[in-house]
Amino acid sequence: MAVRNVAMREAIRRALREEMLRDESVFVMGEEVAHWQGTHRVTRGFLEEFGERRVRDTPISEMAIGGVAVGAAMAGLRPVAEFMTINFAFLALDAIVNHAAKVRYFFDGMFKVPLVYRAASGWGNQATASHSHAPEPIFAHFPGLYVGCPSNARDAYGMLKTAIRDDNPVLFSESIALYPKPGPLPDENDQDDLLVPIGKGDIKREGADVTLVAYSRGVDWALQAARALARDGVEAEVVDLRWLRPLDMGLVYDSFKKTNRCVIVEESLPMYSFGSEIAALLQENMFDYMDAPIKRVAAEDVPLPYSKEIELLALPNAQKVVDAVKEIV
Repeated sequence: MAVRNVAMREAIRRALREEMLRDESVFVMGEEVAHWQGTHRVTRGFLEEFGERRVRDTPISEMAIGGVAVGAAMAGLRPVAEFMTINFAFLALDAIVNHAAKVRYFFDGMFKVPLVYRAASGWGNQATASHSHAPEPIFAHFPGLYVGCPSNARDAYGMLKTAIRDDNPVLFSESIALYPKPGPLPDENDQDDLLVPIGKGDIKREGADVTLVAYSRGVDWALQAARALARDGVEAEVVDLRWLRPLDMGLVYDSFKKTNRCVIVEESLPMYSFGSEIAALLQENMFDYMDAPIKRVAAEDVPLPYSKEIELLALPNAQKVVDAVKEIV
């Protein structure tokens, strides 16, 4: 099987295009996805290939985008609705939380809601506080809504294809910082072999001294930190959650039983965070294996400053992960 490096943006585009070719009920909608080819160029060329019926520019109303997607999914289509950045999804919370996530439960399975909300996420690049968010834990709070957070091109490809085929709503969070990052992806043969099951995490690096639990961009920082720690004789195991709901805690538990120490790495804010949830679950279920306190590395608890230098101080990075590990190893 031939393998080539592609940017995560291109892997997402390929997955979406293949699913649209595979199933005519799949269509994309959102602001500037058609004539402008997507703010992040994921839908480049889609309008010419699939036409306006399946590639739909919408008004500048996230509430409308979120609600129309729910109605289309209930009517038998498979919409992939794009939010330009994830902070705009806050305007569609009623549609996402009170409708998409609950319709199947309300009607005892009589209706399915097979839709995907794609959203570009993350902090940085001086986008300022109103546009710089990594709020995936907010969405993962609600039962009935799956939340996917890929950390690389291959996972983004396999996870998005799985999400589109599923009969439940999925919030698919794509790190803006990872869009241009290249990664190996096999050519277009054996596409189904690359599917990533919903709720299945992955070990990105094996180690025996400490477990680094991360998702999305946090996996990058964790892997960088692991390489630095290895030079000092500390072998870190990197667990990529991939999905925040359903959550593959079994994978985390198995790693923690081996290492007895854990640092959780996330781009989100620290208060009421996913790191808090994982730390609580480890304390409740793995206390007998715990040799040190659980440490967390997250963004600083402030709105992100505009100044580039101060912005970088507020964000997690590999060195902060290394420092956290050295406190417990």
